[in-house]
Amino acid sequence: MPENSHGNRTQIAAAKLRQMIIAGHLPPGRRISEREISTHLDGLSRTPLREALKMLAAEGLVSISPNRGATVGALSISEVEDILELIVGLEGLAAERACERMSDATIGNIEALHRLMHDAFRDGRLMDYFEINQRIHQEIVDAAGNRELARIYVAECARIQRYRYAGNRRHERWDRAVAEHDQIVTALKDRDGALLRELLRAHHRNGWRVARTLVENELDEGKA
Repeated sequence: MPENSHGNRTQIAAAKLRQMIIAGHLPPGRRISEREISTHLDGLSRTPLREALKMLAAEGLVSISPNRGATVGALSISEVEDILELIVGLEGLAAERACERMSDATIGNIEALHRLMHDAFRDGRLMDYFEINQRIHQEIVDAAGNRELARIYVAECARIQRYRYAGNRRHERWDRAVAEHDQIVTALKDRDGALLRELLRAHHRNGWRVARTLVENELDEGKA
């Protein structure tokens, strides 16, 4: 696809907006000004921008209404916890089957992603780290070979990316998350599905314990 094609501009806009939402530059509940975002995205025209917003609405990151236009999606603490519980359950279902079915090539690919994730951590590139991290988790789920499980998983993960990202803004949590991923990859290589299931569960719960405090503080500030 040509670099300046309409579809490509839409994809680029969606990717940049997604990162802005996940990183907290566009906080939950904020109205998205098309003019402001267009300027931020180097004068992107309205049509690809609106299509990008529709893409993010389908992911649950944006809400679009006739009266207010587009606003950043906002979830309550309990909603995030409900979705996280579902994600933990889906990964748990996938873990043992993934260890049984995963090819050596897939494990090698996950190891390569893990090394890239370490590079991003070492260089302090949090967004790159987070995106690679998400790819590793998705690879594990995909390896289970259950398309419906994978479909539901990717949709629910998209809805709470912004909240999961928040935890790694605390450096001590980021350090610990990398160490937990080291254990996850070791369990994969050993094809120890039961251990992998428990490591994934603990990894998510540890991350949310930190992220919850940050999110609650942001919600309190928003009410002030």
